[in-house]
Amino acid sequence: MQWILAETEQPPKSFIEAVKQYTPLSSGIFVAKLLWQRGIKDVEELAKFVNFQAYQPASLFEFETEINLATQRLKNAREANEKVAIWGDFDADGITSTAVLWDGLGQFFIQHQQLIYYIPNRLTESHGLNLAGIDNLAKQGCRLIVTCDTGSTNIDEIIYAQQLGIDVIVTDHHTLPSERPPVVAIINPRYLPKEHPLFHLSGVAVAYKLVEALYKTLPDVPENPLTDLLDLVAVGLIADLVQLTGDCRYLAQLGIQQLQGDYKKPVAERRRPGVGKLLELCQKSGDRPTDISFGLGPRINAVSRIHGDARFCVELLTSQDIKRCHQLAEETELANTRRKSLQKDVQNQVLQKLSQLDLSTTSVIVLEDPQWAVGVLGLVAGQVAQETGRPTILLSTDSGESEPILARGSARSINSVDLYQLVKEQAHLLHSFGGHPFAAGLSLLVENIPLFTDAVNQKLRQSLRGIDLTPTVQADVVVTVADLGKNLFLEIKILEPCGMGNPIPKLLIKNCWFENYWHSNQQDLQGKKIQYIKTEFDIRDDSSKNSFPGIWWGHYKEELPMGRCDCIAEIDYNSFKRGYEIRLIAVRSSVESELKNQNSALILDWRNQESSELDKKNEILLIESCPKSWDDLRAWLRRSIYNQQQLALAWSKTQKPKPKEIWLMLVGIAKYLQRTNKQVTRVQLLNKLGISDLSLYLGFKALEYLGFTVHSQDHFLQMTWNSVISSNEIKADNAINQFLVAVQEEQFQQEYFTTVPISIIQSIACNQ
Repeated sequence: MQWILAETEQPPKSFIEAVKQYTPLSSGIFVAKLLWQRGIKDVEELAKFVNFQAYQPASLFEFETEINLATQRLKNAREANEKVAIWGDFDADGITSTAVLWDGLGQFFIQHQQLIYYIPNRLTESHGLNLAGIDNLAKQGCRLIVTCDTGSTNIDEIIYAQQLGIDVIVTDHHTLPSERPPVVAIINPRYLPKEHPLFHLSGVAVAYKLVEALYKTLPDVPENPLTDLLDLVAVGLIADLVQLTGDCRYLAQLGIQQLQGDYKKPVAERRRPGVGKLLELCQKSGDRPTDISFGLGPRINAVSRIHGDARFCVELLTSQDIKRCHQLAEETELANTRRKSLQKDVQNQVLQKLSQLDLSTTSVIVLEDPQWAVGVLGLVAGQVAQETGRPTILLSTDSGESEPILARGSARSINSVDLYQLVKEQAHLLHSFGGHPFAAGLSLLVENIPLFTDAVNQKLRQSLRGIDLTPTVQADVVVTVADLGKNLFLEIKILEPCGMGNPIPKLLIKNCWFENYWHSNQQDLQGKKIQYIKTEFDIRDDSSKNSFPGIWWGHYKEELPMGRCDCIAEIDYNSFKRGYEIRLIAVRSSVESELKNQNSALILDWRNQESSELDKKNEILLIESCPKSWDDLRAWLRRSIYNQQQLALAWSKTQKPKPKEIWLMLVGIAKYLQRTNKQVTRVQLLNKLGISDLSLYLGFKALEYLGFTVHSQDHFLQMTWNSVISSNEIKADNAINQFLVAVQEEQFQQEYFTTVPISIIQSIACNQ
């Protein structure tokens, strides 16, 4: 993994002084640098960013006529005493969206009589509307469906609902269809310009806007204030990892304040006893966005991942029955501990399969297994994508009794690759698909997996054209152990709520070491150990005689380097232990870091220079032929280190024949050798064709389908041809195509190695 330190420009003194007003216990220099990095560069912007009361939110009527159409249809449904169904989704954003509409619309419709909700089963149904669910609602007499966090692209299902006499209002934030769906109204911020303050609203925030519009349309009806819903909005916003800028940040700030205020009340007076109990179980207090991202969000998501059916989560979030809420909160906590164990199992199996892949020739990781639990594939795919720097798609092929056999799974993106567009272009190979640029769910016929894998890899390679896929971790600011503590925590806290577009600051601590480290299994509510490991430690450096505590989730103590090292961490407050600690993100030994720097200095960039200009002294090792893979390049690097020579990249860009021309050349050589009974060496063939051993092997396999046989004797190859053997055109075409794809891939790699910046080559070759 490549470490990057963000460029930190020193802010002007006037800006630092303005920041100090919000950090009375410290100098404010660290957070001033972070704010300056993130584009907050004047006093007015600073005030709006830190204090939500200084921010002016956008009007909900920015959604123009759509929100008016929606509120009018709901008003008509109320007057006609129609039955209305909320159609939600099974993730945290979908669950909180459903809860917001259940509480919000519940001020205008009688719950369980006029108003019901439906949430698909994660393990048996996909995201979005489905025909069976619509049939179910039709039998219950529903005349209006209001979706939340879903529905924008469910054109066929919307038409089917209409045929059954059911109108549809869509509230969603996912990718839009090419044309407006045939709905009563569609409220989706994706219709707004990208720079609009409402553009990044998640599903729960869009649902809230609809309820807000209804409160304005029928102001005398509601008994409870609209602000009662803001805590749910904050949970959904932060859990769904949307960009926390503009109105998203504003709503999250309001919601966290509401969440913390309710938690501080006695249990009997809490407006949401289920949320309060869940916070207690995950040892959080509700005052930090991390209490949602690491506490509430994963637990709400865990229910559908383990049980499939997540309907009781809506009850957990909205019920006033304390005893029932506490029971449901404990069920949710147990589901989360089981999810951790299951995730660890799948992760270990995925890593085994991953070790068999050549990542130097893999742009998109696609792995499958019949035993993998579908519910945790998205989490594991996200981990693999982060660690490898490549979009990752994990599929479960366990079909049970279903025919045809379908693989279902999840995809996660990295390095700004638009996953939605990448996968969507292979729609002809898919059974179903939905999501956004960073995450998606999909299903396809098992027999289509190889074609799909090849297609997405080829498409991404073509679109990248030399862009590096090395996994990276970025540190935002350098600190010492002496800097760690309450003052730094409170200083950085003014950035909250953090999320996409405003990430949690990552601190680089150099030349440090660990003491008093140990690891342990987590335990569930029943005291049983689960597989998920955490390592606790004290960190020290030369800046202070005192150590500072920390934790490393999912890692064993043996993974901590011995001796001095560099680490990247986040500072946190542990409300259970009532103390400050760091959460370790990445670590490497100082010796390893120095060695990598030394190795990097060994590589000289002499590409595309005239041979007469090259220094051919003995202390320099020249690579004059462009490598075909990272393994080739690393082998040269190891050789240069062993021989104590500098390594010089000395190849030049050359015009390569097209793969089809190389194939015809190979066929011509085979015919010539067969006709003349002459022999060649493998090296002669490789040099003549300019391809690798693997491609030559595939070329020989293709020749066999044309009737040629390759004989090996000593170090020579001879060709014969049997006219009696009948050629299988389909198999021959497939074999030839495999050869062409392999050659094309090699040429792409060579083009990459000819043009990629030397800094990238140094980083990847020396870091792996």
